[in-house]
Amino acid sequence: MSNSARAEAVLALHRFGMGPRPGSIAAIETDVRAALIAELDRPLVLAAAASLPSSAKAYRTVADANAKRAARAKQEAKKQQMAAAPVMAEGQDASQGQNQAQKQGQAQGQSQGQGAEAAEMAAKKAADAVPDPGRPIYLEEAKVRTEAALAAEIGFAERLVWFWSNHFCISANKIQSMSGAYEREAIRPHVLGRFNDLLQAAEGHPAMLFYLDNLGSMGANSIAGINRSRGLNENFAREIMELHTLGVRSGYTQDDVIAFANVLTGWTLIPPGNDPQRGGEFTFNPRLHEPGAQTVLGKLYDQDDVEQGRAVLRDLAAHPATATHVATKLARHFIAETPPPALVEQMAKTFRETDGDLKEVAKTMVSSPEAWSEPPSKLKRPGEWVIGMVRATGITQADPARFTGGQELLGEALWRPPAPKGYPDDEASWIDGVGRRLDIANNFAEREASRADPQDIIETVFASQVSSEVKLAVNRAESRQQALALLFMSADFQRR
Repeated sequence: MSNSARAEAVLALHRFGMGPRPGSIAAIETDVRAALIAELDRPLVLAAAASLPSSAKAYRTVADANAKRAARAKQEAKKQQMAAAPVMAEGQDASQGQNQAQKQGQAQGQSQGQGAEAAEMAAKKAADAVPDPGRPIYLEEAKVRTEAALAAEIGFAERLVWFWSNHFCISANKIQSMSGAYEREAIRPHVLGRFNDLLQAAEGHPAMLFYLDNLGSMGANSIAGINRSRGLNENFAREIMELHTLGVRSGYTQDDVIAFANVLTGWTLIPPGNDPQRGGEFTFNPRLHEPGAQTVLGKLYDQDDVEQGRAVLRDLAAHPATATHVATKLARHFIAETPPPALVEQMAKTFRETDGDLKEVAKTMVSSPEAWSEPPSKLKRPGEWVIGMVRATGITQADPARFTGGQELLGEALWRPPAPKGYPDDEASWIDGVGRRLDIANNFAEREASRADPQDIIETVFASQVSSEVKLAVNRAESRQQALALLFMSADFQRR
């Protein structure tokens, strides 16, 4: 096979996939674009996720543990309080007991601060004795996700999962228990389907409702709004329009945001304390819902239940501005920070003509000449770079604590974006962290130097498709560890 075919295979694996791994270039080099499209036609299933809890089950598990922790703390506090109370000995009269209490009170007053601190520590110790299930659930979700990326032949479909999970992001800092299950339930099943189905699944997921503060949002004229005198929360509606569908400066107004926020009142979850079997699941609560029709982007929606919100979402999914917004973000992520306008228009056109078929949009992208003519100038985000480094050595098993710790060190903590717009996709946001990548690369190379041969990685994993400068640097390295670190830190490896 020619060098040009191998070079295209390497570019495909870096640009659209998770990076080359042993045997991946040979598997796709006969027809790279067909291989990318073929991966999209295969079911995107996580067999290893069968044992993981649903988002609602995870939420209930953590809620139950928190309730038990609070109960243990209260029990211990009561126990400490009773132990500190003065006790009247048998045979004492009331005046004797009172005198004893006064004496005890004086003595206790001298060490009151110490006693209170000890009681607080005892209560905390009792609460901490109840294990926190949230962290183990998070790590197991991270393990399954990471190993799916490591095992993928190309990883194009997995990259799409990562892209859409960041587009419709939530934060584990706010709702850790659901963070992994949200991606499995709302994102993964729909990334190769229609955008409307993905949109409905993401916005209707309890994790999103929790993250964007919609659980308690209530219409001013709703039953709950009148009785509780609480107000509307616009966060959810605004982020859907600005970030998830239309994009900024796309024609919607503040009145549209308010109307849409009223439409979405009542979208909430079942509190675990109210229903131990279904707590954490989505529910529509009509007592929170603003009654009456609402006008959003010039269209009247007169449904009186959850269908009112679903109808608005359907129209947002079909809006021309959404097609352009989605196409631009996809092309910017995969191809270039300033993507070719012709490519964006082709992808947006496919989106509009196929009713938002995301698989067809992805096929349009990889079939376009513009997707291959751009030089590999995009700096990989930390997560992509780490996975690529591990894949190059042939490792398929993941230590989730190590992976998530490394991600956090590099500024892209898993499922913990700093804001609802997700992690940024521009080089300026990540270039300052390249120094920390060197630390990660050195640590990884130190662990793997006895097993991973940098020359073998260049010749077999990368089919010698690296620059002469990289080959020279690897040859001149003083140790195998240094050679591996130089390879992983090269522009050939960090850019796509």
